[in-house]
Amino acid sequence: MNSPSSRRRRVPLRTAAALAILLSTAACSASRGEAAPANIACASGSVKAQGSSAQTNAVNAWIKNYQVSCPDATIAYDSAGSGAGVRAFADGTGDFAGSDSALTAETLPGVTARCGGPVVHLPMVVGPIALAFNVAGVSSLLLTPAVIAQIFRGTITTWNDKAIGALNPGVLLPATPIRTVHRSDSSGTTDNFTKFLAATAGADWQFGSDANWPAPGGSAQKGSNRVVAAIERTDGAIGYVESSYASFHNLPTARVRNAAGQYPALTDAAAAEMVAGARVTGAGGDLQLAIDYRNATPGAYPIVLVTYEILCRAHTSALAKSFLTYASSPAGQQAATDLGYAPLPEGLRTKVAAAVAAL
Repeated sequence: MNSPSSRRRRVPLRTAAALAILLSTAACSASRGEAAPANIACASGSVKAQGSSAQTNAVNAWIKNYQVSCPDATIAYDSAGSGAGVRAFADGTGDFAGSDSALTAETLPGVTARCGGPVVHLPMVVGPIALAFNVAGVSSLLLTPAVIAQIFRGTITTWNDKAIGALNPGVLLPATPIRTVHRSDSSGTTDNFTKFLAATAGADWQFGSDANWPAPGGSAQKGSNRVVAAIERTDGAIGYVESSYASFHNLPTARVRNAAGQYPALTDAAAAEMVAGARVTGAGGDLQLAIDYRNATPGAYPIVLVTYEILCRAHTSALAKSFLTYASSPAGQQAATDLGYAPLPEGLRTKVAAAVAAL
């Protein structure tokens, strides 16, 4: 992997990042002569949704593919962040909300009232959470949960700290100050990252888990696009972001020690291994998942999120149902995988497809 100093310069991408990825994907597909997705049972009309920025790249790919096959459909997704998306959906805006976390005891009543009945969580794609970094001269990095916690709580402050050096023998670590980057908005990515720290870092993380960043210090940025842009332009930076954003910006990512004592590469298969053991906690087509961040499965990448579409069981439009049928199909999952997401384990994917069909 190239070091930050050898990477080509880019114009920082913010709100246009998802569109750029979408257009790039379309251009690559055209150059390979790929056909539009087949066997989509089209519906017409319009659908609006909002929420998780972590799932935005996957949703935009699904929208492009669906609308190519179904020209009478118009689908829009606003990458507002999980918290904002859930609030907007509860207020009556949009056909579904994207969220990287299940509804909480505080948010469930408002969404249930909007739906006038049961709420459904549909896991749609697995998003490995990458620890993207930009340290001049450093292209690879091994980190443990305890060291990650100390970095993000501000007790390890330079890259040549002996705790980091002990994990990375032979790597020339500079005395550059560590500059952490976290989300400023309510974020499912933050919620899952802090759940990982709370479950695995022990006494080194005493801030619990929350969708709002709980620790002092660091640079706060709204949305995944701004987080990754801040890392890209800042020597010494490290931040957490859904892995497709790090891949698109060609940022190196740390290997994180899992509960089996390994440092697996951040791959689709490694992330899927982590989610394969997740437990379904919902019922009646509500597929909320509980992830065990202390899963000791060999080869499992330990920091993942499962991003949901949240919608009303009894009031789903024909177009929203058709679109989610495609998204949960093997073709839809492959489209997400092509962008750096991990596909749903097949057993879970079939449950999601069945839940969509029952809407």
